[in-house]
Amino acid sequence: MVAPGFVFGLVLPLLLRADASADVGFRFASYIDNYMVLQKEPAGAVIWGYGVSGATVTVTLCQDQETIMKKVTSVKAHSNSWMVVLDPVKPGGPYEVMAQQILGRKNFTLRIHDVLFGDVWLCSGQSNMQMTVSQAQQELEDLAKVDLQWSKPTLENLGHGNFTYMSALCWLFGRYLHDTLRYPVGLISSSWAGTPIEAWSSERSLKACGVPRQGFMPSDLETGPSEYSVLWNAMIHPLRNMTLKGVIWYQGEANVNFNRDLYNCTFPALIEDWRQTFHDGSQGQTERFFPFGFVQLSSYLSGATPNDGLPEIRWHQTADFGYVPNLRMPNTFMAVAMDLCDRNSPFGSTHPRDKQTVAYRLHLGARAVAYGAKLTFQGPLPQKIELLGDMGLLNLTYSQPIQVQRHNKIFEISCCSDHQCKWLPAPMDTFSAQTLALNVKSCHDSLVAVRYAWATWPCEYKQCPLYHPTSALPAPPFTAFITNQIPGYHSKVAK
Repeated sequence: MVAPGFVFGLVLPLLLRADASADVGFRFASYIDNYMVLQKEPAGAVIWGYGVSGATVTVTLCQDQETIMKKVTSVKAHSNSWMVVLDPVKPGGPYEVMAQQILGRKNFTLRIHDVLFGDVWLCSGQSNMQMTVSQAQQELEDLAKVDLQWSKPTLENLGHGNFTYMSALCWLFGRYLHDTLRYPVGLISSSWAGTPIEAWSSERSLKACGVPRQGFMPSDLETGPSEYSVLWNAMIHPLRNMTLKGVIWYQGEANVNFNRDLYNCTFPALIEDWRQTFHDGSQGQTERFFPFGFVQLSSYLSGATPNDGLPEIRWHQTADFGYVPNLRMPNTFMAVAMDLCDRNSPFGSTHPRDKQTVAYRLHLGARAVAYGAKLTFQGPLPQKIELLGDMGLLNLTYSQPIQVQRHNKIFEISCCSDHQCKWLPAPMDTFSAQTLALNVKSCHDSLVAVRYAWATWPCEYKQCPLYHPTSALPAPPFTAFITNQIPGYHSKVAK
C-alpha cells in the first residue's frame, strides 16, 4: 500500500457527438483511465464501458499481481454498455483494473494501472471554476472527449494557461482535504465560463421551477453556452454512473441579470436533481443526499448601485435563508467570498485571484458536513433581533462570538411611511462578545426591516466589519423583517 497520494482528473468534453456509444468496440467509459481515483468504502465504485451486444465482461481488481475481486456482467443489447459495482475498498493503492470481453472465440482485454481509492469530488460552475468546451443538444451517455485524462499534479497541469487546466479552486480544495484526510482525493473539473444555471440544469428541474421555455440568455449577457440544459446534457449527465463523495460549485454571476428571481428555486432544484441522478446512475453507491458545497459570490466593480442584482443572487444562493444547511438545502455548505474582492485582478474584478482563501473556507464546510468534524465553518448570523424603540436602538444577538470592526454604512434599515419605504444607514452603536446595537434614530416612521452587507462591493479585502474571532470567517449577508427573530425564515427578501 502506497503512502497517501493525491491525483486529479480534468474532464473537458468536446460536445460534438450525440451518440458516444455507437461503433465503439470494447472500451472503458471515457473518464476511466490510468491514475484515476475511485470512490473508497463504504460505497462501491462503478466501472463501466461499451462492448459487443451479448458478450460477457469480467472486471478484475488486482494489486501486486494478486486478484482482489472479480465481477462478471454482460453487454446490454439496447445500449451496448456494461457495468459492474465493485465491493467497497479501503483508501489507498495502487491497483490495476482489468476488463475482459468474451464472445465466442473472441477475447479482448483492457487494463488501467495506478488506480487509487479515496474520495472523489466533482467541481463545476462557470468562470471562477472554468474550462473550455463546445455544445450539445441532448443527454449524452458518455463524454465525447476528455481534454486532460487522470493525471498526477504537475506544474504544467496546474498552470497550463488562463482558464485552462487546472481549476485553482478545485485543486486547492482537494489539497486542503488531502492534508486532513491523508488518503487519495480525486478531482474532476467540469465547468465553463459565462454560463447560467439553466445550462447546467436538466429539463425536468427547470420545469419544476417554472423557468420560461425561451432557451437563450440575452446576447449582451452571453459569453458561454446558454441554451437550457446544454451543459447538463454534455458535461454532467455523462458522469452520472460515477460514484462520488460530493460536489463543489461556483456559479451565479451569469444569473445576476438573467432569471435572477428564480435562482432561489433553480439552485436548490439543481442540487436535488444532481443528487437523484448520481444516486440512480451509480446503482445507489453515491449517497442520495451527498454533500454539496458552493461559493457565495464575491464582489466586483460594475458601476451598479447597491440595489443591483448581486446582493440578491447571494441571498438566493441560500434559498433565501441566509445560511446553509437549511430546510430546502440539506447537507450543503457554503464559503462566503464577498470580502475577497480584487480591484486589480488582470482578469477583471469578477475573477478575484485569491482562490486559496475560498478553498480553505470551502474545505472547512466539507470537513463539517461531509466528514462530521466539529468545527466552525460559517461566520456569525443574528439569532435574535429586538427593537428597543425608547432607546432608538436595534439590538442583534448572534449565535456565535463576533469580532467587530466599525463600518457605519454596511447595516441598513427599511423605514416606511404611507406605503413608501427607503433604506437608511444604521451605524453601529455598541457591541459585546455576541451582541451588536444599531442606531436607528434616523427612522422617524415604521422600522420594517434590517439588512447587512447588501451591496455589490460591501467591504474591502478581508475588511468586512464582522468576523468569527477565531476562525476569521466573515458574517454572511442577510436581510430580515424586524418582527422576524431569525433571519431568513421569510421566503421574500425584505425590500
